[in-house]
Amino acid sequence: MEITPETKKQILRFIGTGIVAVAVDLLVYLLLKENFGYSLSKGFSFFTGTIVAYLLNKFWTFEEKKYSTVQLLKFFFLYGITLGVNVVVNNLVLDMFYSVIFAFLCATGTSTILNFIGQKFWVFKK
Repeated sequence: MEITPETKKQILRFIGTGIVAVAVDLLVYLLLKENFGYSLSKGFSFFTGTIVAYLLNKFWTFEEKKYSTVQLLKFFFLYGITLGVNVVVNNLVLDMFYSVIFAFLCATGTSTILNFIGQKFWVFKK
């Protein structure tokens, strides 16, 4: 199966969006943790990073211009599912290989691939 130029562009933009979303997550977390504690700050920073990911992926990566409540709900549903997959893969790999870094990379890689596929073919399907 050959990857089209449009899909290559989307993959690169998806990676860039992911980097920006993680940076926003980290920045918000660092700014809030002293005043609101670690858990509340992390929850809010993750949610903020997810909103950034949604907006950038919608308007930049997949170039979807129209507003859609259904797309928004699909996006959050997909992120909820891939969060669960991320945790399960992390635990499985950790149990098998006892390497935190390897487990983290496997879990992150799996959820990233599933998020891209889900967004391209389901959330922002044209």
